[in-house]
Amino acid sequence: AESALAKAGVRPGHVDLVVLAISDLAEYLYWDAAAAVQAAIGARRAEAVLMNQACSAGILAFDTVAGKLATHPDYETAVVVTANRVCEPYWDRARTGTSVSSDGAVAAVLRRGHPHCRWLVTEVITDGRYVDFMRMEVGGQARPFSPAGPKPEIRSLVDRMDAFFEGDGQAAYRFSTTMRARNRLVLERACERAGVPSGSLAKIIYLNDSISAFGGLAKELGIPLDRTNAELAMDHGHFGTADQLLCLERYLADGELRTGDTVALLSMGSGMHWSCTLLAV
Repeated sequence: AESALAKAGVRPGHVDLVVLAISDLAEYLYWDAAAAVQAAIGARRAEAVLMNQACSAGILAFDTVAGKLATHPDYETAVVVTANRVCEPYWDRARTGTSVSSDGAVAAVLRRGHPHCRWLVTEVITDGRYVDFMRMEVGGQARPFSPAGPKPEIRSLVDRMDAFFEGDGQAAYRFSTTMRARNRLVLERACERAGVPSGSLAKIIYLNDSISAFGGLAKELGIPLDRTNAELAMDHGHFGTADQLLCLERYLADGELRTGDTVALLSMGSGMHWSCTLLAV
């Protein structure tokens, strides 16, 4: 956040809104990590909002900022921070997810009326039938942490799939098919709202998943693999909420995205949520 503000030439005291999007646990329970960021960067007059809707939160943050700017005419500047730090006692970096889990953070300064990288729309699909798929069984109100209790952990993907679908392979397959179809649907809805043909998108930046997941996504969307961020994903791994902004920054810095391009930030997160934000470069 400090680096982003310095790059934008914005003083912390001029920030009206701080949005922190995280996908894993914060440093402490009963603690507001967004307020901690607000204080740490010296944005004393800013409202702080914490978002924790898994890997979708970074994309949903744009919609949250747009809503706050719409309802608060005096708000001019927001800072969005997307951050991931794996809680290793509960999460195996190599086994728990579908790709290697990485640590990192990206921040963006959003300003009312700014001419570049303009937010166009955000679309979300939520299906709560799958809400239990990713949950950790120990540590909440239902089963608090206990020295004599079971070890708190998120089980491997294969184990979770088998438990959630009770060994029904066909149900698990239908779920996988649904996940890909919902990615396409939420992208189509965003393009329709923005009046942007999906075929004109310069880049579709998805969460940093496995190469097989990117292959399935490209096939579902009917696009070549190089219009996605598959290559960067293989280089860096999955940063939770920060994937899309990390890749976007790299493409902008390398000149791969230019003024006039429209880019889609696409994600899927436990809940389940499918989300898409369109930006006009």
